[in-house]
Amino acid sequence: MLRLRDITPRGLYARSLLLILAPVLLILSLMTWYYYSSHIAEVNRKLGQGIARDAALIRDACLNPSYGPADHLRIQNLLETEFNCSLPPDAFPTEALRRSFAYNNTLNSELAARLGNDIIIGQIPRDAKLHIRFPVDGSTAEIMIDRKRALVINAHFFIVWVIFFSLLMVAVAVGFLNQQVRSILRLSNAARAFGRGRDLEGFRPSGATEVRDAARAIIDMKSRLTAFADQRTAMLAGVSHDLRTPLTRLKLTLALMPESEDLKGAQSDLNDMAMMLDEYLAFARGEEGDEPAEFDLGATVHHVAASFGPHVPVSGPQTLIVQGRPLALKRAVTNLLSNALKYASHARVTLVDGPHWAEIIVDDDGPGIAPERHEEAFRPFSRLDEARNQNASGSGLGLTLARDTARMHGGDVRLASSPLGGLRAILRLPH
Repeated sequence: MLRLRDITPRGLYARSLLLILAPVLLILSLMTWYYYSSHIAEVNRKLGQGIARDAALIRDACLNPSYGPADHLRIQNLLETEFNCSLPPDAFPTEALRRSFAYNNTLNSELAARLGNDIIIGQIPRDAKLHIRFPVDGSTAEIMIDRKRALVINAHFFIVWVIFFSLLMVAVAVGFLNQQVRSILRLSNAARAFGRGRDLEGFRPSGATEVRDAARAIIDMKSRLTAFADQRTAMLAGVSHDLRTPLTRLKLTLALMPESEDLKGAQSDLNDMAMMLDEYLAFARGEEGDEPAEFDLGATVHHVAASFGPHVPVSGPQTLIVQGRPLALKRAVTNLLSNALKYASHARVTLVDGPHWAEIIVDDDGPGIAPERHEEAFRPFSRLDEARNQNASGSGLGLTLARDTARMHGGDVRLASSPLGGLRAILRLPH
C-alpha cells in the first residue's frame, strides 16, 4: 500500500520547504484559475456586448439610406470606431484575416446574437486593429476597432505581480527556515560529537525555544555523564591502589617461600588476579586521558599486526584516516587480534576504506562461535567454554572492550562466520 511518507521527502529541511511551497503553489493556481475563468471572462463578455451593440448601430446606419457621410463620420467619432459600409478595393483579403487571428468564442457569440452567424473576425500581423466583417444588404461591411476594446490585454500583469510577491514571501520563509534547520543540524552534530567523546567547539543553544531547550538538556546530560565518569574513575583509582598493595605483599611473601608445586600455582593465581584487575580497570576507565584526534588507523593496524609476528597478514589500503582516540582504538585492535590468536593458529586482517565507514576485519581459523551466541560473547567476563579452549587465560573482556571503544566512536563491533572456518570480527568506524 502506498503511504504518504513513501512519496514525500525524508529530511526536515525538504519537508519544511514542501510545507511552504505546496500551499503557495496551490493558492496561486486556484487564484489564477478563478481570476481568468470568472473575472476576466466576465470582463471580456461585457466588452464583447459593447462591441456588438456598436456593430448593430453601424449596421443600422449602413442600411438606412437617409444616413449620409456626415452622419457616418459623427457615428464614427462617437463610437471611436472606423467602419465602411462596403469593403474598399484595397481591403485585406478575408482569408488573410481568418488565418492571422484566433480569438475566443466570447466575442463571436455576442456578435452572432446581434448580427447573425456570417461574421469574420481577424487581425493583420503587427497591427493593433481588430477587423470585424459582416454582410449588409448584399454587401460586406467592415468595422476596425482598437484591440484593447475587445479584451483585457494587461491581465497577465496581475499574475506577474502575484508570482513576484509569492516568490518574495517564499524567499523570506526559506531564509527563516534555514536559520531554524541550521540550529537543529548544529544540535545534531553536537549530540553526535558528545556521543563519540568529543566536544563541539563554539556550540551554544540557538534557534527556537524548543531547540534551545533540547540543546540545554544535551549539555546538561553531557555534564552529568562526565561528572559520573570522573567520579567512577576516581573511585576505581582508589580501589586499584587498595587492591594492588595486598597483591604486591602476597607476591613478595610467596617469593620468599621455598619452591614447590603449590607455590607455583599460587603465584599463577596471583598473576591472573593482577591481570584481571588491570583489564577490569581499563574497561571501567575507558582509556581516560586519550584525546580524540585525526590519525592513520591503517598504520596502527599494521603496527599491531606486526607485533604478533609475520603469521598475521594485513590486506587493504595502507592508509586509513579516521577521527578518534588513537590509544583506545589501538587497544581495541589488539584485543581483537589477541582474541583471535588465543583460540586459533592463523589469523588475518583486512582493511576496508568505504565512502562513509572504515572497517577492520579480523578472521581466524579457530573453532568459532555459534551465530546464536554472538551477542553473548560481548558480555563482560563471558567465557564461551563450549566453543573455546577452557585452559586459555584471560578475563573475558577483550570483545567487550573492543565494542565499547567502537561504540564510543559512533561505530560498532559485530561477529560473523569467517571464510577461514573460524570467527570473523568486524570493527566499523565512521569516517
